[in-house]
Amino acid sequence: MAQETRVVTAHLPASMAEALDELAYRTDRPRGWLVKEAVGAYLADEAEKDRLIRIALAELDAGAQTIPHEEVVKELEALEAEFARRAAEMGQE
Repeated sequence: MAQETRVVTAHLPASMAEALDELAYRTDRPRGWLVKEAVGAYLADEAEKDRLIRIALAELDAGAQTIPHEEVVKELEALEAEFARRAAEMGQE
């Protein structure tokens, strides 16, 4: 049995519409098929993010341990400095 469909209209920036046209031509796919695939992937990604957020919130409600934001930022800054140092060393070889 065929799935019921609905037509949805969206205004795209001209550059995005041109890129869509080019992709449709290169892949020999209709624009509508590409848009349907892109929207489906976006909706799946958003559903997964929502699922993971709900899990994390439930874990917090259950008393999960957290790390203060300041500590995370400090650790990331240290990693970034180490990465920059190593990159500089590689460039001097």
